[in-house]
Amino acid sequence: MNQEREIRPASGTTRVINGLSVDVEDWFQVGAFEKVIDRSDWGSIATRVEDNVACVLDLFAEAGVKATFFTLGWVAERHPAMMQRIVAAGHEVASHGYDHARVFTFDRKAFGEDIRRARKILEDTSGTRVAGYRAPSFSIDARTHWAFEELAEQGYAYSSSIAPVVHDHYGWPEAPRFAFYPLPDSSLVEIPVTTAMLGSKRLAAGGGGFFRVLPYEFSRWAIRQVNQREGRPAAFYFHPWEVDPGQPRVANAPLRSRLRHYTNLDRMAGKLGMLLRDFAWGRMDEIAEREAVLANSWELAV
Repeated sequence: MNQEREIRPASGTTRVINGLSVDVEDWFQVGAFEKVIDRSDWGSIATRVEDNVACVLDLFAEAGVKATFFTLGWVAERHPAMMQRIVAAGHEVASHGYDHARVFTFDRKAFGEDIRRARKILEDTSGTRVAGYRAPSFSIDARTHWAFEELAEQGYAYSSSIAPVVHDHYGWPEAPRFAFYPLPDSSLVEIPVTTAMLGSKRLAAGGGGFFRVLPYEFSRWAIRQVNQREGRPAAFYFHPWEVDPGQPRVANAPLRSRLRHYTNLDRMAGKLGMLLRDFAWGRMDEIAEREAVLANSWELAV
């Protein structure tokens, strides 16, 4: 990425509000199963997302936190009451695209149509304006920088679509670790998912399977590092299906995919409860707005 402007932290920060987000997709829509569960079969599969989102909303209410729900348009059009419940509880609704197709599977025109379609569904079902976007599987990378241009043209305020790490399914390890402007002369802010540093090595530490599989102490150490040493907010995410240990098992999925998907589902809600108590959390639009406002007065690196 050329000439991106990275936002540097303000001095004297005493309390960091971290970005809390939920990628709303059903258990059968995940990348781990995309080669064994065809999209054409989705409509015939019993959904569990509404019950799982209800559990997540209860967790958030108990902890007194607000979050952003990056939701698939496919899910929203089938569960409008769920969308209204999310908004009624004070949370943000943002876009996760229409049906979890990765950005690099589109050209720019098709990508524009996908995010336009999803946004209309999300706004119609939730009754709120959609200002944020997260690419399925963090699939904005060096191949798809043009996606930022389309997001900016369609008026999105922020994106949280980059994992600045090496990973077998996604990643842009050269990207900045913290919020930055991916386009010159645009106010669109990108907020990468959180990483921590161990020596010179970047470690994925922003949630999802890493949070579920690794000991809780790792995530607590990583977020403390980002908050205290860097003075920056963490960007954390998980999925509603991760609090659902009773979901169906896909026996014909590759072993590696099954291990990633099913490990510690029964422990996830408890770990989330600890995380919500240990740190301060807020909606991603609030984090993005704060970063963008501060960017006007911070020194920008080129």
